[in-house]
Amino acid sequence: MNIERPIPFTCGALDHVLPLHMMIDSSGLVQHAGPTIQKVFANRRLVGRNVFGLLELKRPRNIKRIEDVAKFDAKRVQLKIRDEYGTPVTGAVALMPYMDSVLLNLSFGYSIAEAVARYELTGSDFAPTDLTVEMLYLVEAKSAAMDIASQLAHRLQDEKEVAQTQALTDGLTGLANRRALEARLERQFRRNVPFSLMHLDLDFFKSVNDTHGHAAGDAVLEVVAQILREETRKEDLVARVGGDEFVIVLDNQVFPMRLEKIAARLIKRIEAPIKYRGMDCRISASIGVVSSSNYLKPDQTLMSEEADKALYASKHAGRAAYTIAGYSGKTGNSLTG
Repeated sequence: MNIERPIPFTCGALDHVLPLHMMIDSSGLVQHAGPTIQKVFANRRLVGRNVFGLLELKRPRNIKRIEDVAKFDAKRVQLKIRDEYGTPVTGAVALMPYMDSVLLNLSFGYSIAEAVARYELTGSDFAPTDLTVEMLYLVEAKSAAMDIASQLAHRLQDEKEVAQTQALTDGLTGLANRRALEARLERQFRRNVPFSLMHLDLDFFKSVNDTHGHAAGDAVLEVVAQILREETRKEDLVARVGGDEFVIVLDNQVFPMRLEKIAARLIKRIEAPIKYRGMDCRISASIGVVSSSNYLKPDQTLMSEEADKALYASKHAGRAAYTIAGYSGKTGNSLTG
């Protein structure tokens, strides 16, 4: 007949295979705590403290004393660490009759990820055979994959926004292009908000290219673009639609006298000499303007045609002039505004 005999072991052996364990005596005091439990409690002294002062028993609820814990030999108990986090843990209880003690081995279970972050745990804080280590690797791998995916998503979004901006932007001046203008006009008509359409052509621009070269012409276009930005509001749109052709959408701006002042100011500023490598580049501008308030039912094609007619009237008037369509054929220049 085989008689079971107690197998001697050391606390060091328990610490290695069960780093989350506690040895508790019959009065409920901690006799020994594994290294990971010590780390969880910030390496404070645990030996001699009552286990129920360190851990709150959640289930079974009828346990009040350590003697009651002993009755649940090899059974699971649900506990919560008494700290600022209240981290839940699962405990396996085993009676150690030869030592008059109870062995309580803990596991973080589903709260492992939070516990690792809160208590700064690593793989070495768990038993080598503990599946928690593998879970940690999976959590880290998932976290790394999510970080990479997030970075990729942000990069793709940034690239998409850049591509969308480039698709709607004139490469030289940074102004809106024809596609952006068409989209804005579609929205403008849907909003049913009055606006004016201003067509602007540069005068004598070809002579700048012929005399000083295309680099000078590009420099002049950039200066003109900056002038147009400065003389319009953020709710307006300025677009370059051709080599030296621009269109401005003036939102909620239809009063003829105000439009005259804007056109005259633009011509005056554009006529100022533009420096390029020590040379003066001189140009001017012709402008045609039409307002949506001229029509019972504004039409994009009709308004564009009327703005073009007004622009040609300005050119025929000697250039450096503006024409307000529907305003008694009003034509002026930068000195009459």
